[in-house]
Amino acid sequence: MSVLVPRLRRAAAVTVACAAGATLFATGTAQAHTGHAPAPKTPKTPKAPKTAVAPLAAGLYQSAYSERNHVLWATTAVGRPPVTESALLKVDPVTLAVKATYEPPVTDAGTGARQAVYGVAVDDQHNTVWTTNTRDNSVSAYSQRTGELLATVDDVAHAREIVVDEAHNTVWASGNAAGTLVGIDTKTFKEKKRVTVEGAGPAGLAVNERTGALYATDLSNDRIIEVDRGSAKPRFIPVGEGPISVSLSKDGRTAYTANQTGGDVSVVDLRKGAVTASVPTGDGPLSVATDTRTGHVLVANRTAATVSVVNPRQGKVVDTVAVNANPNHVEIKGGYAYVVDKSGAADGKDTLTRIRLGR
Repeated sequence: MSVLVPRLRRAAAVTVACAAGATLFATGTAQAHTGHAPAPKTPKTPKAPKTAVAPLAAGLYQSAYSERNHVLWATTAVGRPPVTESALLKVDPVTLAVKATYEPPVTDAGTGARQAVYGVAVDDQHNTVWTTNTRDNSVSAYSQRTGELLATVDDVAHAREIVVDEAHNTVWASGNAAGTLVGIDTKTFKEKKRVTVEGAGPAGLAVNERTGALYATDLSNDRIIEVDRGSAKPRFIPVGEGPISVSLSKDGRTAYTANQTGGDVSVVDLRKGAVTASVPTGDGPLSVATDTRTGHVLVANRTAATVSVVNPRQGKVVDTVAVNANPNHVEIKGGYAYVVDKSGAADGKDTLTRIRLGR
């Protein structure tokens, strides 16, 4: 099978473009020529670079793409409590420029601490964007149109990740510190379901919008927690070591977990409830996403500073793309992968890398 994404060549940065205050570094290739000049040839239209990198802001965590508005939402939070620097960024996915910055509310006037945002998910049906406010044990909904804070739902202990089930008007959040999975009505902003698994450490989330089934990685017990719609009794599926992120295949029959401790991805047959393959990807896999056009799976390896392209049918990595240090999250939409990092590579700013995917 052909390679999906060519390797990033570090010495091949040849173009720099400026757009709306953001510096866009396009990565391509150049050739050196020696000897006599060759005969003139008909010029060819240059191909677009495979990767582009732009500085966004310090403290990047996650991103989520809105098809309705054709924007990429990204969260930032700097340092430990009291966190005074945090923002929800509205990013142009083409230019990678920040179009708008929305600061969450101040929760402590004395310290200036904000309701810092970390995880993020988009609800295009209701034109909202949801965040996890990890330090405040809550989640919030913002207007995609104005950036206005619409609602905050409390009692989600160390809320880590959030995912939207538009088909069933539900947003799910993982309460990592209390072993909880909290379902919230996306129309009323009221809690409507809570599943607690004693001793669990829910982290990454994925939802099958066709069935309404929720899948959470249990970082504390090396397994997937599956919660069917209409049932509060979970099912457990063992996976690799340190599962922290999960993604589903297009048909919803297979799950993929990024196993931070094991350095691999588990391919899980959900009907059988069993791992069918374990694919090493590099040190510190932190985020996984599925390219539904090809069936390939992309994995951000935080320690290795790479993104692995996995063909789960072949059970192997088919390409590796080098990115800036500490990639934190990968999002795939419209033939592109968007990777946010915590590198501080651009005068203290973390960067966003866009990778053009092939078929």
